[in-house]
Amino acid sequence: MVEDVVNYLNINQSGTYADCTIGYGGHAFHILKHLSTKGRLIGIDKDDEAIEYCKKSLFSTKSISLFKDSYHYLPDIIKESNIEKVDGIVLDLGLSSMQLDSTIRGFSFKIDSKLDMRFDSTQKLKAVDILNSYSTSDLANIIFNYGGEKRSRSIAKRIVSMRPIRTTFHLVEAIRLSTPPKMRDRTVARVFQSLRIKVNNELDILEKFLSSFYNCLSNGGRIIIISFHSLEDRLVKHAFKNLSIKNKIDIITKKPRVPSKEEQIKNSRCRSAKLRVAEKI
Repeated sequence: MVEDVVNYLNINQSGTYADCTIGYGGHAFHILKHLSTKGRLIGIDKDDEAIEYCKKSLFSTKSISLFKDSYHYLPDIIKESNIEKVDGIVLDLGLSSMQLDSTIRGFSFKIDSKLDMRFDSTQKLKAVDILNSYSTSDLANIIFNYGGEKRSRSIAKRIVSMRPIRTTFHLVEAIRLSTPPKMRDRTVARVFQSLRIKVNNELDILEKFLSSFYNCLSNGGRIIIISFHSLEDRLVKHAFKNLSIKNKIDIITKKPRVPSKEEQIKNSRCRSAKLRVAEKI
């Protein structure tokens, strides 16, 4: 949804913008094309590989500063950068293709690898730790609360009975043995999603960001958030609504933007994306 991001951001050539999950530079590349030498882009990501990639691919311009950190530290990063406010914020909560296609990180259930799932490789907690040390009830709660999976308890029981679970395919097998074949891929995807959210504390971090981004934006500045599951989108929707009621922001997208059919054909991974935009009053 790059075109939507660029259009909604309403870029000022000499403005300052923050790509809070810069990933492998997809949005950043197009934002930078619209900035003059007076403009500036701040790129943030917890993923070492993403930061290193962007250092090589985007550093032909002096308009970018990169920070290996969590996006909810945006207020601190702005302060460290001697900037008062930014003119726009982009937060894309999706996984990058390079993360999903990795043979060692465990994000995809279609690739056999170790069960890591960390965005930040310096973090101690991995998916394998959760799967092999949490109680049946704790596992069931994670799978149900973060994945919305109705068969969470039977899946959790099977995981515990098959310990140690070391690889993605081993986890898929545990899910297969505890669920009917109909729509099983969706069940597997929900379990993987729930583990990833837990490993990276994603919802708590998003809530912290939503409570602080307002003070980072200049008047008339816009924030764009792209979410990929209902838990994230609900948090964003409610945060925007609460700020709108207080007359702090204008909600630009009354209903979230979703990818066009053409985009979905080109990139099936974007099908669940929802884009919301707000402007600081």
